[in-house]
Amino acid sequence: MADKITARNEDYSQWYIDLVRSAKLADYSDVRGCMVIRPNGYAIWEKMQAALDRMFKETGHVNAYFPLFIPESFIAKEAEHIEGFAPECAVVTHGGGEELAEKLYVRPTSETIIWSSYKKWIQSYRDLPILINQWANVVRWEMRTRLFLRTTEFLWQEGHTAHATPEESQEEVMRMINVYRTFAEEYMAMPVIMGRKTDSEKFAGAEETYCIEAMMQDGKALQAGTSHNLGQNFAKAFDCQFQTKDSRLDYVWATSWGVSTRLIGALIMAHSDDRGLVLPPKLASRQVVIIPILRGDKAAVLEQADAMAASLKAAGIPAFVDGSEQNSPGWKFAEYELQGIPVRIEVGPRDIEKGICIAARRDTLEKSELQLGETLPRAVQEILDAMQKDMYQKALLFREENTVEASSYEEFKAAVEKGFVIAHWDGTAETEEKIKEETKATIRVLPEEDGYIERYRMNDPGTCIYSGNPAAQKVVFAKAY
Repeated sequence: MADKITARNEDYSQWYIDLVRSAKLADYSDVRGCMVIRPNGYAIWEKMQAALDRMFKETGHVNAYFPLFIPESFIAKEAEHIEGFAPECAVVTHGGGEELAEKLYVRPTSETIIWSSYKKWIQSYRDLPILINQWANVVRWEMRTRLFLRTTEFLWQEGHTAHATPEESQEEVMRMINVYRTFAEEYMAMPVIMGRKTDSEKFAGAEETYCIEAMMQDGKALQAGTSHNLGQNFAKAFDCQFQTKDSRLDYVWATSWGVSTRLIGALIMAHSDDRGLVLPPKLASRQVVIIPILRGDKAAVLEQADAMAASLKAAGIPAFVDGSEQNSPGWKFAEYELQGIPVRIEVGPRDIEKGICIAARRDTLEKSELQLGETLPRAVQEILDAMQKDMYQKALLFREENTVEASSYEEFKAAVEKGFVIAHWDGTAETEEKIKEETKATIRVLPEEDGYIERYRMNDPGTCIYSGNPAAQKVVFAKAY
């Protein structure tokens, strides 16, 4: 119940853990650093999967599956890649009771094992492009874990594509980061900033990394998706060449891109409150709960509730009835608020006499009278649509109110404790590292959205807030998860 949840303004970190466990989204496993995703949490992931999978296929991608285990020799072929992942790798040294002749890495990501296959499949430009996505689990040996946000094993999708030209691969990189942006904003109701990572923050082995960054309710940033231009690095590591249209040999151009169950953590922290989970309707497997007030002719009330649920389901609105009598209506209200059911409908004997029911929105707790009968599905759908839109607008307003432009380092240090900071940066890794050491804030993104660039004049030259040296542009700084 909601009384188990610590208030956000008391301890935001504990609030998050309390909510995840009380809403039965996930729990700790007996395996250190791993989590059990419970049915309520997995239902959200299934909704995310379904939407993203549809979007991937609409852009020409197909699904495949590659091995969990990666030979050590594959990992070692791409030096920058292994350097970036080595501290997080889990390694299998024995199998079948014997020491392995070659160690196997449990995949932290799949570029190497996939490119070993691409080398076999690609001989000519006619074999390109390859547009493959994989739904899988990965393992990264995290020292500090938090449910959904950072765990040793997690679920994700990883796209891996191969192209004949650098222009095609860059087009793919941008297409997919914009797919993620669309998903975050239209499904998760979560505004994001899209742009590039700095060289120090990019993916190990990539030429460039693009990302979407979202603001959580504590003002911290959360990276919600990445798309990487891998250039020819992995093709060269695996000697993956193809015959071009003009009969030359060239190395294949590559991309990779992915999101994970970390999105569930983002969803929680972007919208939820002290009562529990607040889910955008598009990602709720159960959008409406109908609670019959069982007084008087109980059978008639239950019959009415079942008829309402049937009419909503016939209209494509997932609804269910909680007609149990072991818990009071008040207990049920609190329980379904905790679980984040977008709309609660109450109906009792007096309501039926009046031909109405009472609907309550989860995000605002606002109640309204709806007419029973054939107009009910349309009225409920209007509430769901308004809720989806309003949740996005609320999150966007919150981000705008907690984004500050800083012209000095003193302003920057104060502002970065509360949210995003827009400030000039001299473009050097040295300055970036010094700011990180002193404030724990990082450059989250170099924005590439026209609206964001224009609003904050991101391309205006100025003076670096740290070094005082000339700066060609502004960037977005924040503390992050």
